[in-house]
Amino acid sequence: MKIPITKPYFTEDEEKAVIEVLRSGWVCQGAKVAEFETQFADWTQAKYAIATSSCTTALHLTLIACGIGAGNEVIVPSFTFVATANAVEYQQAKPVFVDISLKSFNLDVEKIEEKITRKTKAIIPVHLFGLSAEMGPILELATKYNLKVIEDAACGIGTKYKGKPVGTFGDAGCFSFHPRKSVTTGEGGMITTDDSGIAEKVKMLRDHGASVSDIERHKKGEFTLPEYNLVGYNYRMTDIQGALGIAQMKKLELILERRRELAQRYNEALKDISWISLPWEMTGYHHTYQSYVLLINDDAPVLRDDLALRLINKGISVRQGTHAVHTLGYYRQKYNIEPADFPASLKAHNQSLTLPLYFNMSAEEQNYVIDALKE
Repeated sequence: MKIPITKPYFTEDEEKAVIEVLRSGWVCQGAKVAEFETQFADWTQAKYAIATSSCTTALHLTLIACGIGAGNEVIVPSFTFVATANAVEYQQAKPVFVDISLKSFNLDVEKIEEKITRKTKAIIPVHLFGLSAEMGPILELATKYNLKVIEDAACGIGTKYKGKPVGTFGDAGCFSFHPRKSVTTGEGGMITTDDSGIAEKVKMLRDHGASVSDIERHKKGEFTLPEYNLVGYNYRMTDIQGALGIAQMKKLELILERRRELAQRYNEALKDISWISLPWEMTGYHHTYQSYVLLINDDAPVLRDDLALRLINKGISVRQGTHAVHTLGYYRQKYNIEPADFPASLKAHNQSLTLPLYFNMSAEEQNYVIDALKE
């Protein structure tokens, strides 16, 4: 049996949506992207949603719109996908790493304040694997020190903190539609914000700095090019992706419910294995299990890497949860960081393990993974 780490959930709805766009002749950013943005804003209860080519470009544009630049420092978790820190580097700012809690894999809020200096201008909490960061204490620190809060909600579609969707707590939130996410447009991202200034600026920045979009000029019948008062980027989403997003969002409740159901089956089946720590979810949090990530404890009878290889040899795709960014060559060398400087992140880097989880995973497939892990 071959079990993938994930598999997008597509039906004829997505196929029809893409064909409709192809037949329309308008395949760049247009009406479908606008509809997807409206749909996403409604879902997250944000005033504005602005589509981009990826979550990484969403983070980059949001940092620009928040005024982050050379000489500034930005707090980021040391255990996250490298894109979180990379976006800060794009702005010639410095990512300042903070260790994580091994329970949640998210920022350890007790360790943030000691890293804040007069150069600190923002915090990027990451809602890793579909579990919200501790937004209450983070927002208190941001208010105390007058810091911007940019939520990296790449894994956070549908995730909630105290009943409210993530991506709506800080100045802006940034989402991903990569194929490993709960809903996908292949590649793609979204910025959510209640700040009209941020919304208007990122709309221009994603489109080379144009004062109006192609679709707006088309509707008005304009033949002249718009004004370009900003140096912008080509970070636009296509209407093909927008159509996919519309179709996927209609299934989001169903997809999230199914992912939680599968996660609970894992939790029940694996709860008696003493040498693994299961995903953590406490009262007030709503985990959406973008990834189902275990921590292989120190007393395990086998190392994480050996266990992973055994599972792979049985046809089961597994992954390291994510990486500790401070251990990666660029950041380790540029900032002279030792791996042990962030011990919890290092342990998560070396001992996390992602199990397969996807919408149409059968009971037979999941039982195969469970039995193999127990064996």
